[in-house]
Amino acid sequence: MDTELLLWFVLLGFAAQLVDGALGMAYGVIGSTVLMSMGVPPAVASKSVHAAEVVTTGISAASHIAHRNVDWRLFRRLAVPGAIGGVIGATLLAHIDGAVAQPWVAAYLLLLGAAILWRALRARVATRAEARHPRALGFVAGMLDAIGGGGWGPITTSTLLGQGLTPRTAIGTVNSVEFVVTVAITIAFVVALDTVYWTAIVGLLAGGAVAAPLAAWVVRHAPARVMMAVVGCVVIALSGWNLYRSLVAA
Repeated sequence: MDTELLLWFVLLGFAAQLVDGALGMAYGVIGSTVLMSMGVPPAVASKSVHAAEVVTTGISAASHIAHRNVDWRLFRRLAVPGAIGGVIGATLLAHIDGAVAQPWVAAYLLLLGAAILWRALRARVATRAEARHPRALGFVAGMLDAIGGGGWGPITTSTLLGQGLTPRTAIGTVNSVEFVVTVAITIAFVVALDTVYWTAIVGLLAGGAVAAPLAAWVVRHAPARVMMAVVGCVVIALSGWNLYRSLVAA
């Protein structure tokens, strides 16, 4: 195992989890985008990121629960459909040729980066306490998260905040449900796919595990819009390069 590369993945996992726990998004998107930029096939990238996320999302969920950031009714309505959608998405991706999937997944991540940036530039005042259509939202977000190696947070958190839910409740609940969805996706990948990138898993897991307890506290104090804007720009740049490279190769 390359020690220098492992260290970079530790730093990447720390930064990605800190942002994810504070904003309710970006760990999977950042991890998968970086792995794909290194030439890792989409299914292997998604499996590796989700395997690392099993631990980091568990720690993040426990931290948000401890800080009382979770709406348990919304949790139940997102979790089961999200897990089902995740299993379907992982199974589909595992049986698609990586060369065929690469440009589509890159384009999807590019759109997610744009969505993150758009959310950073938009201000929305919380006006509602009840989410609309959470079961359908959970199913779609879970399936796309598995296919793209990320997307649960950008889709669910952005939608819930767009509906007017308070950031603390939306982010805390989304991060907690993500643990359930991630476990389901990882199990589906283990059943359907043998290949895995262990250096990425160990590094992302170690860095993310350290950052996860801090993120629940950061959600109350960090300049969220600035962090979102930076993440959006990074994801757009890397995904745009991945998309260009995959199209040229084709």
